[in-house]
Amino acid sequence: MTSNLTYAVFGNGSWATAIVKMLCENLDQVGWYIRNENTMDYIRNEQHNPSYLSSVEFDTSKLSLSSDINEVAQHFDVLIFAIPSAFLHAQVEQLTVDISQKTILSAVKGIVPEFGLLAGEYFHVRKQVPFEKIAVLAGPCHAEEVALERLSYLTVACIDKPTASAIAKRLSSHYIQTQTHDDVIGAEYAAMLKNIYAIAAGIAHGLGYGDNFQSVLMSNSIREMKRYIKKVYKMKRKINETVYLGDLLVTGYSTFSRNRMFGNMIGKGYTVKSAQMEMNMVAEGFYATQSAYQINFNHLKPAQTPIINAVHSILYGQKSPKTIFKKLANKLD
Repeated sequence: MTSNLTYAVFGNGSWATAIVKMLCENLDQVGWYIRNENTMDYIRNEQHNPSYLSSVEFDTSKLSLSSDINEVAQHFDVLIFAIPSAFLHAQVEQLTVDISQKTILSAVKGIVPEFGLLAGEYFHVRKQVPFEKIAVLAGPCHAEEVALERLSYLTVACIDKPTASAIAKRLSSHYIQTQTHDDVIGAEYAAMLKNIYAIAAGIAHGLGYGDNFQSVLMSNSIREMKRYIKKVYKMKRKINETVYLGDLLVTGYSTFSRNRMFGNMIGKGYTVKSAQMEMNMVAEGFYATQSAYQINFNHLKPAQTPIINAVHSILYGQKSPKTIFKKLANKLD
Protein backbone atom coordinates (compact mmCIF):
# COMPACT_ATOMS: atom_id res chain seq x y z
CA MET A 1 0.00 0.00 0.00
CA THR A 2 1.41 3.38 -1.04
CA SER A 3 0.12 4.98 2.18
CA ASN A 4 2.47 2.81 4.27
CA LEU A 5 5.65 3.57 2.36
CA THR A 6 8.69 4.85 4.23
CA TYR A 7 10.61 7.92 3.05
CA ALA A 8 14.26 8.97 2.95
CA VAL A 9 16.03 12.08 1.69
CA PHE A 10 19.47 12.10 0.07
CA GLY A 11 21.43 15.35 0.37
CA ASN A 12 21.94 17.99 3.05
CA GLY A 13 21.58 21.30 1.23
CA SER A 14 18.77 23.80 1.77
CA TRP A 15 16.26 21.98 -0.46
CA ALA A 16 17.01 18.59 1.12
CA THR A 17 16.67 20.14 4.58
CA ALA A 18 13.33 21.71 3.64
CA ILE A 19 12.01 18.38 2.32
CA VAL A 20 13.00 16.63 5.56
CA LYS A 21 11.13 19.32 7.50
CA MET A 22 8.01 18.79 5.34
CA LEU A 23 8.10 15.03 5.80
CA CYS A 24 8.56 15.33 9.55
CA GLU A 25 5.18 17.08 9.72
CA ASN A 26 3.48 13.80 8.76
CA LEU A 27 5.85 10.92 9.50
CA ASP A 28 7.25 9.38 12.66
CA GLN A 29 10.47 8.40 10.91
CA VAL A 30 12.37 9.98 8.04
CA GLY A 31 15.61 8.58 6.64
CA TRP A 32 18.30 11.13 5.88
CA TYR A 33 21.52 10.36 4.03
CA ILE A 34 24.20 12.95 4.76
CA ARG A 35 27.60 12.32 3.21
CA ASN A 36 29.56 14.41 5.71
CA GLU A 37 29.71 12.66 9.07
CA ASN A 38 30.51 15.89 10.94
CA THR A 39 27.34 17.50 9.58
CA MET A 40 25.33 14.40 10.49
CA ASP A 41 26.70 14.39 14.04
CA TYR A 42 26.02 18.11 14.41
CA ILE A 43 22.38 17.66 13.41
CA ARG A 44 22.03 14.75 15.80
CA ASN A 45 23.46 16.78 18.70
CA GLU A 46 22.21 20.31 17.96
CA GLN A 47 18.89 19.55 16.20
CA HIS A 48 19.55 21.73 13.17
CA ASN A 49 21.63 21.82 10.00
CA PRO A 50 24.76 23.92 10.64
CA SER A 51 25.05 25.17 7.05
CA TYR A 52 21.55 25.40 5.57
CA LEU A 53 18.21 26.60 6.99
CA SER A 54 19.78 26.64 10.42
CA SER A 55 16.61 28.13 11.92
CA VAL A 56 14.77 24.83 11.34
CA GLU A 57 14.82 22.71 14.49
CA PHE A 58 14.28 18.97 14.14
CA ASP A 59 12.87 16.42 16.52
CA THR A 60 15.84 14.11 16.03
CA SER A 61 13.89 11.15 17.38
CA LYS A 62 12.13 11.22 14.00
CA LEU A 63 15.36 11.21 12.00
CA SER A 64 17.20 8.08 10.90
CA LEU A 65 20.54 9.68 10.05
CA SER A 66 23.29 7.85 8.19
CA SER A 67 26.39 8.59 6.16
CA ASP A 68 26.03 5.19 4.45
CA ILE A 69 24.09 5.68 1.22
CA ASN A 70 23.47 1.95 0.83
CA GLU A 71 22.04 1.61 4.32
CA VAL A 72 19.49 4.32 3.70
CA ALA A 73 18.59 3.04 0.22
CA GLN A 74 18.14 -0.46 1.58
CA HIS A 75 15.78 0.40 4.44
CA PHE A 76 13.39 2.92 2.88
CA ASP A 77 10.79 2.69 0.11
CA VAL A 78 10.60 6.20 -1.36
CA LEU A 79 14.05 7.64 -2.08
CA ILE A 80 14.06 11.41 -2.50
CA PHE A 81 17.20 12.75 -4.17
CA ALA A 82 17.95 16.42 -3.52
CA ILE A 83 21.62 16.33 -4.51
CA PRO A 84 22.79 18.98 -7.04
CA SER A 85 22.82 17.52 -10.54
CA ALA A 86 26.56 18.09 -10.98
CA PHE A 87 27.28 15.77 -8.05
CA LEU A 88 24.43 13.26 -8.38
CA HIS A 89 26.27 10.64 -10.44
CA ALA A 90 29.25 10.50 -8.09
CA GLN A 91 26.89 9.81 -5.17
CA VAL A 92 24.51 7.39 -6.87
CA GLU A 93 27.35 5.32 -8.30
CA GLN A 94 28.23 4.38 -4.72
CA LEU A 95 24.97 2.44 -4.52
CA THR A 96 25.51 -1.31 -4.57
CA VAL A 97 22.01 -2.25 -3.39
CA ASP A 98 19.30 -2.79 -5.99
CA ILE A 99 16.97 0.21 -6.08
CA SER A 100 15.09 -0.82 -9.24
CA GLN A 101 11.91 -1.53 -7.26
CA LYS A 102 12.12 1.56 -5.09
CA THR A 103 10.06 4.67 -5.78
CA ILE A 104 12.37 7.52 -6.80
CA LEU A 105 11.36 11.15 -6.26
CA SER A 106 13.69 13.53 -8.04
CA ALA A 107 14.11 16.91 -6.39
CA VAL A 108 17.13 17.49 -8.63
CA LYS A 109 16.59 20.57 -10.78
CA GLY A 110 19.05 19.93 -13.55
CA ILE A 111 20.66 17.61 -16.05
CA VAL A 112 23.15 14.93 -14.98
CA PRO A 113 26.12 16.34 -16.96
CA GLU A 114 28.02 13.08 -17.47
CA PHE A 115 25.13 11.65 -19.48
CA GLY A 116 23.03 14.62 -20.62
CA LEU A 117 20.01 13.03 -18.93
CA LEU A 118 17.28 14.36 -16.68
CA ALA A 119 17.57 12.87 -13.20
CA GLY A 120 14.52 10.69 -13.80
CA GLU A 121 15.96 9.40 -17.07
CA TYR A 122 19.27 8.82 -15.33
CA PHE A 123 17.70 6.56 -12.68
CA HIS A 124 15.86 4.66 -15.39
CA VAL A 125 18.96 4.13 -17.54
CA ARG A 126 21.60 3.61 -14.86
CA LYS A 127 19.58 1.92 -12.11
CA GLN A 128 16.77 0.27 -14.14
CA VAL A 129 14.00 2.02 -12.22
CA PRO A 130 10.72 1.76 -14.22
CA PHE A 131 9.30 5.11 -15.34
CA GLU A 132 6.07 4.46 -13.43
CA LYS A 133 8.13 4.40 -10.21
CA ILE A 134 9.84 7.72 -10.94
CA ALA A 135 8.32 11.00 -9.76
CA VAL A 136 9.45 14.62 -9.93
CA LEU A 137 9.10 17.29 -7.26
CA ALA A 138 8.53 20.79 -8.63
CA GLY A 139 7.56 24.19 -7.24
CA PRO A 140 6.98 27.05 -6.98
CA CYS A 141 8.60 26.63 -3.59
CA HIS A 142 11.71 28.15 -2.03
CA ALA A 143 13.39 26.24 0.78
CA GLU A 144 13.78 29.46 2.75
CA GLU A 145 10.02 30.05 2.78
CA VAL A 146 9.43 26.47 3.89
CA ALA A 147 11.74 27.17 6.82
CA LEU A 148 9.62 30.22 7.67
CA GLU A 149 6.42 28.18 7.20
CA ARG A 150 5.11 30.63 4.64
CA LEU A 151 2.37 29.24 2.43
CA SER A 152 4.09 27.36 -0.40
CA TYR A 153 3.05 25.14 -3.30
CA LEU A 154 4.44 21.88 -4.62
CA THR A 155 3.68 19.70 -7.63
CA VAL A 156 4.40 15.97 -7.66
CA ALA A 157 4.55 14.65 -11.23
CA CYS A 158 4.32 10.92 -11.91
CA ILE A 159 2.65 8.81 -14.60
CA ASP A 160 1.27 6.61 -11.81
CA LYS A 161 -1.43 8.74 -10.21
CA PRO A 162 -1.74 6.80 -6.90
CA THR A 163 2.01 7.18 -6.35
CA ALA A 164 1.87 10.91 -7.05
CA SER A 165 -1.10 11.33 -4.70
CA ALA A 166 0.53 9.34 -1.88
CA ILE A 167 3.75 11.38 -2.06
CA ALA A 168 1.82 14.65 -2.28
CA LYS A 169 -0.13 13.74 0.86
CA ARG A 170 3.08 13.09 2.81
CA LEU A 171 4.45 16.52 1.86
CA SER A 172 1.26 18.46 2.60
CA SER A 173 0.77 20.54 5.74
CA HIS A 174 -0.85 23.76 6.91
CA TYR A 175 1.84 25.71 5.03
CA ILE A 176 2.37 23.35 2.06
CA GLN A 177 -0.30 22.87 -0.60
CA THR A 178 0.33 20.09 -3.11
CA GLN A 179 -1.04 19.00 -6.44
CA THR A 180 -0.25 16.19 -8.85
CA HIS A 181 0.56 16.13 -12.56
CA ASP A 182 1.31 13.55 -15.24
CA ASP A 183 3.85 15.56 -17.28
CA VAL A 184 6.95 14.12 -15.63
CA ILE A 185 9.44 15.05 -18.34
CA GLY A 186 7.93 18.49 -18.93
CA ALA A 187 7.94 19.27 -15.22
CA GLU A 188 11.55 18.17 -14.88
CA TYR A 189 12.69 20.18 -17.90
CA ALA A 190 10.78 23.22 -16.63
CA ALA A 191 12.45 22.89 -13.21
CA MET A 192 15.81 22.88 -14.97
CA LEU A 193 15.15 25.65 -17.50
CA LYS A 194 13.69 28.15 -15.03
CA ASN A 195 17.07 28.30 -13.29
CA ILE A 196 18.68 29.48 -16.53
CA TYR A 197 16.05 32.17 -16.98
CA ALA A 198 16.57 33.23 -13.36
CA ILE A 199 20.26 33.70 -14.11
CA ALA A 200 19.25 35.86 -17.07
CA ALA A 201 16.98 37.91 -14.79
CA GLY A 202 19.85 38.32 -12.34
CA ILE A 203 22.28 39.41 -15.05
CA ALA A 204 19.75 41.99 -16.25
CA HIS A 205 19.36 43.35 -12.72
CA GLY A 206 23.12 43.47 -12.23
CA LEU A 207 23.48 45.42 -15.46
CA GLY A 208 20.92 47.97 -14.29
CA TYR A 209 17.91 46.97 -16.38
CA GLY A 210 14.62 47.86 -14.70
CA ASP A 211 11.27 46.21 -14.06
CA ASN A 212 9.97 46.97 -17.54
CA PHE A 213 12.72 44.93 -19.15
CA GLN A 214 12.37 42.18 -16.54
CA SER A 215 8.70 41.73 -17.39
CA VAL A 216 9.51 41.39 -21.08
CA LEU A 217 12.34 39.00 -20.27
CA MET A 218 10.06 36.75 -18.18
CA SER A 219 7.33 36.87 -20.82
CA ASN A 220 9.80 35.76 -23.47
CA SER A 221 11.26 33.15 -21.11
CA ILE A 222 7.98 31.28 -20.67
CA ARG A 223 7.45 31.21 -24.44
CA GLU A 224 11.00 30.01 -24.96
CA MET A 225 10.46 27.33 -22.32
CA LYS A 226 7.33 26.18 -24.15
CA ARG A 227 9.22 25.90 -27.45
CA TYR A 228 12.09 24.04 -25.83
CA ILE A 229 9.98 21.50 -23.93
CA LYS A 230 7.74 20.91 -26.94
CA LYS A 231 10.84 20.11 -29.00
CA VAL A 232 12.25 17.57 -26.53
CA TYR A 233 8.93 16.04 -25.40
CA LYS A 234 5.75 16.83 -27.31
CA MET A 235 2.48 16.48 -25.43
CA LYS A 236 -0.53 18.69 -24.67
CA ARG A 237 0.33 21.01 -21.77
CA LYS A 238 -0.73 24.43 -20.54
CA ILE A 239 2.48 26.33 -20.03
CA ASN A 240 0.73 28.89 -17.80
CA GLU A 241 0.11 26.24 -15.11
CA THR A 242 1.80 26.63 -11.73
CA VAL A 243 4.31 23.84 -12.33
CA TYR A 244 5.73 25.72 -15.34
CA LEU A 245 4.98 29.45 -15.15
CA GLY A 246 4.63 29.71 -11.37
CA ASP A 247 7.99 28.07 -10.74
CA LEU A 248 9.62 30.28 -13.37
CA LEU A 249 8.26 33.49 -11.85
CA VAL A 250 9.27 32.77 -8.26
CA THR A 251 12.78 31.74 -9.35
CA GLY A 252 13.17 34.74 -11.62
CA TYR A 253 11.93 37.37 -9.18
CA SER A 254 12.56 36.14 -5.63
CA THR A 255 15.39 37.48 -3.49
CA PHE A 256 15.75 33.90 -2.19
CA SER A 257 16.67 32.66 -5.69
CA ARG A 258 20.30 31.55 -5.71
CA ASN A 259 20.29 31.49 -9.53
CA ARG A 260 19.09 35.09 -9.72
CA MET A 261 21.74 35.97 -7.11
CA PHE A 262 24.41 34.26 -9.20
CA GLY A 263 23.27 36.09 -12.34
CA ASN A 264 23.21 39.40 -10.50
CA MET A 265 26.84 38.93 -9.53
CA ILE A 266 27.77 38.13 -13.14
CA GLY A 267 25.94 41.25 -14.31
CA LYS A 268 27.86 43.34 -11.78
CA GLY A 269 31.17 42.14 -13.17
CA TYR A 270 32.07 39.03 -11.17
CA THR A 271 33.74 36.24 -13.08
CA VAL A 272 31.98 32.88 -13.01
CA LYS A 273 34.62 31.46 -10.68
CA SER A 274 34.54 34.39 -8.28
CA ALA A 275 30.73 34.35 -8.15
CA GLN A 276 30.75 30.63 -7.38
CA MET A 277 33.33 31.12 -4.63
CA GLU A 278 31.31 33.97 -3.12
CA MET A 279 28.11 31.93 -2.92
CA ASN A 280 27.58 29.34 -0.22
CA MET A 281 25.08 27.41 -2.34
CA VAL A 282 25.11 25.72 -5.74
CA ALA A 283 23.47 27.66 -8.57
CA GLU A 284 22.01 24.78 -10.58
CA GLY A 285 21.40 27.05 -13.55
CA PHE A 286 25.13 27.30 -14.25
CA TYR A 287 25.36 23.58 -15.01
CA ALA A 288 21.91 23.51 -16.61
CA THR A 289 22.91 26.18 -19.12
CA GLN A 290 25.60 24.02 -20.71
CA SER A 291 23.38 20.92 -20.77
CA ALA A 292 20.29 22.70 -22.11
CA TYR A 293 22.32 24.46 -24.79
CA GLN A 294 23.97 21.22 -25.91
CA ILE A 295 20.73 19.20 -25.95
CA ASN A 296 19.04 21.83 -28.09
CA PHE A 297 22.08 22.23 -30.35
CA ASN A 298 22.11 18.49 -31.05
CA HIS A 299 18.52 18.54 -32.35
CA LEU A 300 18.09 18.35 -36.11
CA LYS A 301 15.81 21.38 -35.86
CA PRO A 302 16.72 23.19 -32.63
CA ALA A 303 14.18 25.36 -30.84
CA GLN A 304 14.77 29.10 -30.97
CA THR A 305 16.35 29.91 -27.61
CA PRO A 306 17.89 33.40 -27.67
CA ILE A 307 17.84 33.71 -23.86
CA ILE A 308 19.55 30.37 -23.21
CA ASN A 309 22.04 31.18 -25.96
CA ALA A 310 22.78 34.56 -24.40
CA VAL A 311 23.38 33.11 -20.93
CA HIS A 312 25.55 30.37 -22.44
CA SER A 313 27.68 32.93 -24.29
CA ILE A 314 28.29 34.81 -21.05
CA LEU A 315 28.93 31.85 -18.72
CA TYR A 316 30.80 29.56 -21.09
CA GLY A 317 31.95 31.85 -23.90
CA GLN A 318 33.32 34.56 -21.59
CA LYS A 319 31.38 37.17 -23.57
CA SER A 320 30.59 40.58 -22.12
CA PRO A 321 27.20 40.56 -20.31
CA LYS A 322 26.63 44.17 -21.35
CA THR A 323 27.25 43.44 -25.03
CA ILE A 324 25.25 40.20 -25.09
CA PHE A 325 22.22 41.70 -23.30
CA LYS A 326 22.20 44.71 -25.59
CA LYS A 327 21.86 42.29 -28.50
CA LEU A 328 19.34 40.15 -26.63
CA ALA A 329 17.14 43.17 -25.89
CA ASN A 330 16.66 43.66 -29.63
CA LYS A 331 15.47 40.05 -30.03
CA LEU A 332 12.76 40.18 -27.35
CA ASP A 333 9.21 41.27 -28.02
